[in-house]
Amino acid sequence: MADARKPLFSWLADWRRDQLSGTLCDIFLADGAGVPMRRVTEVKVLAGLGLSGDRYVQDAGHWKGCDAVQVTLVRAEDIERAEQRSGVALCRGEHRRNLVVRGIPIDAYRGRRLRIGDVHFEFHRLRPPCGYLDRLGQRGSAKALGKAAGIGVRALADGTIRVGDAVRILAH
Repeated sequence: MADARKPLFSWLADWRRDQLSGTLCDIFLADGAGVPMRRVTEVKVLAGLGLSGDRYVQDAGHWKGCDAVQVTLVRAEDIERAEQRSGVALCRGEHRRNLVVRGIPIDAYRGRRLRIGDVHFEFHRLRPPCGYLDRLGQRGSAKALGKAAGIGVRALADGTIRVGDAVRILAH
């Protein structure tokens, strides 16, 4: 019997093991909404809050209340594609995401838990770039990144993550 899944549910696809592992390439924090991102090599993760020293933990980010975020993540491949396609600079944190990960398709995160180093997170929701990104940086940044460039995750445990840590999508 043929698989009856519609494209709408394609994110439920089975993933190969090599698609469920990647590497943490960069960590970025900002002290407040609109403040330039700063690159760090490691950060303490606070369960239920986010990354120590970041605007979201301090409730000082652009997204608050019912649209609050703990940690944002973007793929390195999406940043590179956006820069090549548009000429917009995004590699120094202009993308406004906390974590840059290489090697895992964005749809593989949906509805799943993940581990970065020894710290567990869970998918919260898609966080596509919006016009706020264009107001803070170069015009066209949001469009260059595209609708799939980013997700929000929740921190499930305290710990420390470091650039170079393995990223793994966990079994359901």
